[in-house]
Amino acid sequence: MSALGELRRVKAQPAVKQRKQNKAAFLFLLPWFIGLALITVGPMVASFALSFTRYNLLSPPRFIGFENYVRMFQDERLHTALAVTFQYVFISVPLQLGLALLLALVLDRGLRGLALYRSAFYLPSLLGGSVAIAILWRQLFGVDGLVNVVLGWFGIEGQGWISNPETALGTLMVLNVWTFGAPMVIFLAGLRQIPTMYYEAAAVDGANRRQQFWHITLPMLTPIIFFNLILQLIGAFQSFTQAFVVSGGTGGPVDSTLFYTLYLYQQGFTNLNMGYASAMAWLLLVIIAALTAVNFWASKYWVFYDDQD
Repeated sequence: MSALGELRRVKAQPAVKQRKQNKAAFLFLLPWFIGLALITVGPMVASFALSFTRYNLLSPPRFIGFENYVRMFQDERLHTALAVTFQYVFISVPLQLGLALLLALVLDRGLRGLALYRSAFYLPSLLGGSVAIAILWRQLFGVDGLVNVVLGWFGIEGQGWISNPETALGTLMVLNVWTFGAPMVIFLAGLRQIPTMYYEAAAVDGANRRQQFWHITLPMLTPIIFFNLILQLIGAFQSFTQAFVVSGGTGGPVDSTLFYTLYLYQQGFTNLNMGYASAMAWLLLVIIAALTAVNFWASKYWVFYDDQD
């Protein structure tokens, strides 16, 4: 074999090896691609198609054009569900993040048994969306629940917090705030990444703890705050189990806990208006996407990245 042929063979070996590696990687990724197509993309396409039909699960879908989307503008209960959901999201999420940041600051001081506290505080995030916790919450805020028992110790007459339209949604907000564990752990990790030299320099300049928090900690944490804000906003819009269990699936009393997802469930699986429910699902997707886009646009005005010029 000539020297030129040997050189070509040597050069071709890396290319052949790369093709083999690409094939192996594709084979490993193939189950994920199949799952993406069958579990995510396929149902989304089917849902979008059904949103233009009248479909009750018992007979074939019938195309009706944009009738479902026009109907949403006239549906008073849908407007109520949107109002309840927005109120729930825009009140409970900031409170949840505020509490998570406060506890992260406390734990960041190096308490003894930090791992135990961190695990205990994270536990509500794992259990908060479960049916069992929702049932427990309904018992806690019932007429004879623990909340009224504790209030009675101080001479305060309790009430049926779940059955009162003015307080029912507030109990669900408290439940969402209680599930602060996940953002707290993320905040704690972010606090550990802030270089101590910033605090040392600020202390030399005479800055107290409050000034250090506002001028060092908070600006350096803004990417973490933004990350937690996006995650919790999306999660709050998708809340369903708590309202379903606490209200018995009705959204009561007087639709005060009628979350958007609960009303969507009622339309799709109680009233068998699957076409209308599909249109509602796409409206929810548009709302979440729009709010996420607004947050990303606004982030350039308040989120500080350490590698910015």
